[in-house]
Amino acid sequence: MADKKWLAFFVLAGLVAAQGPNIGKVPAFEPDPTFPRLPNNWALGNVAGVAVDRHDNVWIIHRPRTVAADKTAAPPVLEFDAAGKFLQAWGGDGTGFDWPDSEHNIFVDSKDNVWISGSSPGGQSKTTRSDDMLLRFTTAGKFSLEVGGRSVSQGSKDPKSVNKPGDLLVSAKTNEIYLSDGYGNRRVIVLDAETGAFKRMWGAFGKPPEDDADSGGRGASGGPAGVRPGRAGAAAALETEGDGPARFSSPVHGIAVSNDGTVYVADRSNRRAQMFTTEGKYLGQFFVNRAGPSPDSVSGIALSPDKDQTYLYMADFGNSRVVVADRRKLEILYQFGKRGTAPGEFQGLHHIAVDSKGNLYTAEVAPGARVQRFVYKGLSAKLPPNALTAAELSAK
Repeated sequence: MADKKWLAFFVLAGLVAAQGPNIGKVPAFEPDPTFPRLPNNWALGNVAGVAVDRHDNVWIIHRPRTVAADKTAAPPVLEFDAAGKFLQAWGGDGTGFDWPDSEHNIFVDSKDNVWISGSSPGGQSKTTRSDDMLLRFTTAGKFSLEVGGRSVSQGSKDPKSVNKPGDLLVSAKTNEIYLSDGYGNRRVIVLDAETGAFKRMWGAFGKPPEDDADSGGRGASGGPAGVRPGRAGAAAALETEGDGPARFSSPVHGIAVSNDGTVYVADRSNRRAQMFTTEGKYLGQFFVNRAGPSPDSVSGIALSPDKDQTYLYMADFGNSRVVVADRRKLEILYQFGKRGTAPGEFQGLHHIAVDSKGNLYTAEVAPGARVQRFVYKGLSAKLPPNALTAAELSAK
């Protein structure tokens, strides 16, 4: 039986605003409309991922193929300082590796290695080839390692490749790379970050990974490995009781590992996150905006930078919100954002990251196609002005 402290569900969104002055102190944020500053009249396509390195520099990965023909697309990988000043850009096809057809993830580890992966077919890639690779580069863009390759995945039990992973991170403590894998597979997989060698994997509830029933053990379609006719789980019924599906749905998206060794995995289409030990033992789960209105919710997960990592920050893809929660109490404190183009609003809120000072960074895919910075304003004894009301949380 999982520890009881993990079995509590998150407070339903409609109850958050009713807490009023009894919420205790909560972290407050303010959008920074000046971030980032692009040179050369460059334009961003769909911004799939955002990461912060140990120097507090901000890295993004976007999809140049989605930039309009009358604009100049920036290279796919860009680095900025914390204030939004452009530092460098690189990426794209090269010799000796398979660059993804649809850029998706980016992470910079404690040794200044830059890790990327993709999500094709999908993400407006305009190809049926499957991004079944994980790539490692130096910060200057020099290639150093590829795990897997193009259209090679044999499904969720395959230890040799990924299949369009939703997110990735490297643990500085163990030098292991964790991947929520992902759009094609239905698992978490852990690899050695030096060699790419397989370490372990697991599925929902800590059980052995399983593909969808129609996959035939070859990715998620039964056709060529990893090629899928559509995103499974997109039309999932908005059930509001019970444990939810026995398998992860597509996409197994965000992932985070806390200092105390809890692995958080975002099961986006099932509107939940599950928690595990670093060895894959199931600890419990919580639902995020389970009753909708969107059939998708938690997409990206980040942890506050204090020693205890007091707060969880979650990107709610379908509802266009950032969810601020107490990590220990498993309580949503408040949510902010709505669908729109103004600073502090979102369209396709995909991933989220945090720097050492507590500032948040968000990545938007279609149609938002941007990265935003939210300046940490300290702890507030009342809900911040941008906190959504109960009526706003339930609006369709």
